[in-house]
Amino acid sequence: MKIGILQTGYAPDALIEAGDYPDMFETLLAGHGFTFETYRVVDMEFPKSPRDCDGYVITGSKHGVYEDHPFIAPLEQFIRDAFDADVPVAGICFGHQIMAQALGGKVEKFAGGWSVGPTEYKFGDDTVRLNAWHQDQVVTPPPGATTIASTSFCEHAALAYGNKGWSVQPHPEFANPFVEKLIEQRGRGVVPDPLLDKALAQIEQPVDGKRIADQIASFLKAAHANA
Repeated sequence: MKIGILQTGYAPDALIEAGDYPDMFETLLAGHGFTFETYRVVDMEFPKSPRDCDGYVITGSKHGVYEDHPFIAPLEQFIRDAFDADVPVAGICFGHQIMAQALGGKVEKFAGGWSVGPTEYKFGDDTVRLNAWHQDQVVTPPPGATTIASTSFCEHAALAYGNKGWSVQPHPEFANPFVEKLIEQRGRGVVPDPLLDKALAQIEQPVDGKRIADQIASFLKAAHANA
């Protein structure tokens, strides 16, 4: 099964030696029998058709989905086209937000501020710890989306769209050492220091990225089989 990685941003220059976002997703989803092709949509490099791949993953980004960037509108249209073509799409952080916005939901810079570092999310009766790094969030899901994970800070932390889409606000692809470096390289002066210090104090806590990777893989495979 061929998965297209829609890259919507780049890792910070100081951290790029550890791998860029597509590398992280290939590592995250390794062992599930996928092959991958990256499309740098942030640079206006798109698949010719949603059917060029069997499914897609949309990465995180430093950009806001409500900002005026050339790639935003074409990416929204691509998401809608993929849904219409029954080609499954999974989104992470920015990807979670752009899917919601493309399909009629609302995303905004959250008045409550930032969520950073290891954070516990309720997926039904399960508690899953994942690394967060966001201020923007989905505040109104689009019609037809079901909220499947939340925290007291982020009500719509994961959304399901039947066989068409699955998305999550935190970063299952972010290992703790990457977040630790991200705090020091990008966080200081942007995110309030008390939040960063709290995240650093918890940075050794194990995270459950593998569990979410299994969910993403299961969704993509099941949706593709039922298309």
